[in-house]
Amino acid sequence: MGRRGKKKGRPISGWLVLDKPVGMGSTEAVSKIKWLFQAEKAGHAGTLDPLASGMLPIALGEATKTVPYVQDGAKIYRFTVAWGDERSTDDLEGPVTQSSDRRPAKADVLALMPKYTGVIMQTPPQFSAIKISGERAYDLAREGATVDIPAREVEIGRLDLIEHGADQTIFEVECGKGTYVRSLARDMGRDLGCFGHISELRRVEVEPFTQEDFVTIAELEAARFGEQGDESPESAEVAEAVEMPVDFSAIDALLVDTSAALECLPQIAISDDAATKIRLGNPVIIRGRDAPVEAEEACATARGKLVAIGAIEQGMFKPKRVFAG
Repeated sequence: MGRRGKKKGRPISGWLVLDKPVGMGSTEAVSKIKWLFQAEKAGHAGTLDPLASGMLPIALGEATKTVPYVQDGAKIYRFTVAWGDERSTDDLEGPVTQSSDRRPAKADVLALMPKYTGVIMQTPPQFSAIKISGERAYDLAREGATVDIPAREVEIGRLDLIEHGADQTIFEVECGKGTYVRSLARDMGRDLGCFGHISELRRVEVEPFTQEDFVTIAELEAARFGEQGDESPESAEVAEAVEMPVDFSAIDALLVDTSAALECLPQIAISDDAATKIRLGNPVIIRGRDAPVEAEEACATARGKLVAIGAIEQGMFKPKRVFAG
């Protein structure tokens, strides 16, 4: 007898804006969401450390093609810096490496903050996913090695002081791709002469998504299994084993449309006939008084549905990445 092929899952597409809890890794979160939706394909747009909470945008199906646009979006973090100790991981996870009895006054913190606004040079943490000679920095750090990670440019749109106490300060930062908030805490602590590390970190926005898009694991489980979510996974496994039909309508309603990730691009409305041609890889003439003549990247839609990402050259839309209808 031949073996049964492994189930591929559903061809469901869209963005799930997860409010990731503390203690869950990003890869674990993606696996959980993929299982809850029984999705064919899933991926995330920007890692969150297990000790961090908040926004982890997860792409399902065709939405995985739009991940780079969300990764490039501005991010907002609310974070707490505990003063007095620097740690190997620049957060609570690692052992203390340097200590000080000194604590900064609020005025000292405020005076320092302009240095960390705008385009700055920043050295990523030793425990980071940066590749050094083909290996992840965190793997080398776990082996006890100290690696020379070159500083790089990052952009801090704004840095606000939310609350200041005797031993800690709460900040909110809006920053661009590649910024490490842990490095921000480490460097400010060194500049203030008191050392510091992240004691709490929450990502509250990833452009174009906002906190209004947040969905929790509990809400997902309730939508997938009903209010008795604690008994549901076993029931789901039984249902899958006997191939019982499953109603995914409630959980699917929690997805954000794939096209939301492409709001940063010019939007071109096309006809159904043009959409058919584009999905076959063919260019089409862009009609309409307001249609751009040239654009390095644009988004084509038909009847409000995403068709393709492409370039507009001399009044023609040339598809680069096509989406299933």
